[in-house]
Amino acid sequence: MENKKRILLVDDEPINLEFFEVMLSKLGFEVQKTDNGADALELVKRWKPDLVILDNVMPKLSGWEVTKIIKTSEEYRAYADIPIIMFSAMDDVKDKVEGLELGADDYITKPFNFSEVLARIRAVLRTRELIHQIEHREARLRVAEEIAHRVVSFTEGLHGTLASMVERAAALEPECGDAKPFVQMTRTESEKVLARLDDLKLAVASLTAEAESIKIAETALHAIKTKYRGPENL
Repeated sequence: MENKKRILLVDDEPINLEFFEVMLSKLGFEVQKTDNGADALELVKRWKPDLVILDNVMPKLSGWEVTKIIKTSEEYRAYADIPIIMFSAMDDVKDKVEGLELGADDYITKPFNFSEVLARIRAVLRTRELIHQIEHREARLRVAEEIAHRVVSFTEGLHGTLASMVERAAALEPECGDAKPFVQMTRTESEKVLARLDDLKLAVASLTAEAESIKIAETALHAIKTKYRGPENL
């Protein structure tokens, strides 16, 4: 991995921390670990991990409490998109649903199989990368729309001014005498510019239509954002 993904491990069982640190480090991840939720929150701010693997039952703060703070607290708004995989020894459906509704991206019941956990880690990281790509595309579309709007406004204003000049030149041409060739040249050049402005307006209109079609195609991807991040954090 050229850019190592950062994974924060949070578990009050030292054997789990050591195991995951060794295995994930060997696979090319950069790993930090802590045994309690309070320290985990500090590391989220200071270290900015790409993923948090979080045990539910811990001292000081439970996994649920840590997840809720990261996902909904104003203090942690800048970190709310960090994905969380929650571990728990509790296999109750209600517990899983509660963890997912709090904003966890996945919920794994102990005892776990490392191959499965690794597959889920990679799936969550892929989803996060996809979300970032969607956001970058949306940002580029917003910029393109703003540029297109300004170009259209400018060309319409310039078009109006040149059209007025052409009309005046046409009206003055019979009375220009020796200046008639200059007036004719001015009129001809203005007409050429008007034609180019018309072409530019057509090109901008085409690009705008293309951007609209891209936005429509992005609707399905936006649904992925809503599903994995939660509408309250969009």
